[in-house]
Amino acid sequence: MLENIFFAYNRGLIISCALFCFYIPYAHSAELARINKTVITVEEFNKKFKDSLKFYQFKSPTKQGVLEDLIKRELGIQEARRLGLDKDPETIERMNTVLYHALIEKKLSKEFEGIQITDEAAKDFYSKYPEVRSSHIFVSVRPDAPAEEEKKAKEKIKRIQKDYLKDSKMSFSEIAQRYSEGIAAPMGGDIDYQTKDRLDPHYYDATIKLKTPGKISDIIRTRFGFHIIKLTAIKTWDDVDKAQVKRMLYDESRAEIFEKYMTQLRQQAKVSVKSELLGP
Repeated sequence: MLENIFFAYNRGLIISCALFCFYIPYAHSAELARINKTVITVEEFNKKFKDSLKFYQFKSPTKQGVLEDLIKRELGIQEARRLGLDKDPETIERMNTVLYHALIEKKLSKEFEGIQITDEAAKDFYSKYPEVRSSHIFVSVRPDAPAEEEKKAKEKIKRIQKDYLKDSKMSFSEIAQRYSEGIAAPMGGDIDYQTKDRLDPHYYDATIKLKTPGKISDIIRTRFGFHIIKLTAIKTWDDVDKAQVKRMLYDESRAEIFEKYMTQLRQQAKVSVKSELLGP
């Protein structure tokens, strides 16, 4: 008797378990909606619904609302393909941009998240790349300017250097006000305090090489034109925005990781460049 009861109990348990194990996958993979030939399963919907919750802070979406959005999205995608937009060059370029950013996110996000910037590292970085205040005498010329235009601009700044900066009794500020170009000219060429990431690299390098406030550079060329730079101040570590320094160091560390990965990809590929076709 007891054996029969035990057998019946276990038989019922086995059947229930079998039904349960069969039912769950079936329910999850069941067709929830069909848009032409495209099917949205319960499992797919539940995942998308869960993902959608992270984008709502004050109002929770309804399942019906999310499903309607998915249907509208699929209708739009199908219509776009019917119109051939997936073969449109501009659309392809935008899709490739999404793919490019998706690759960076997938391959490098963990390394980016692992970057740790200590106070000591930030201070060491700042000792090499301080925040500087400078003024400049400036003559504008485009990077791709014709040779004659480049020559005239250089002759102009050389004339200013020779006739006024070296032999004049006017101050650097007065000379900049009278003869410099650009928006800083009315302020005597002063561009206030600037960090490494906010200045043209050639301008910044020439400025920090002066080392001592009051010193004046020779003529330098940047992508904006010709400059004569005066270093007016260097902000100390105690006065600097340390969070900003850490952000700069983080960005540089991130760029190093990115460049290392891209170098690896390039080494695995066949890349040829005809630099002579770039022009000046």
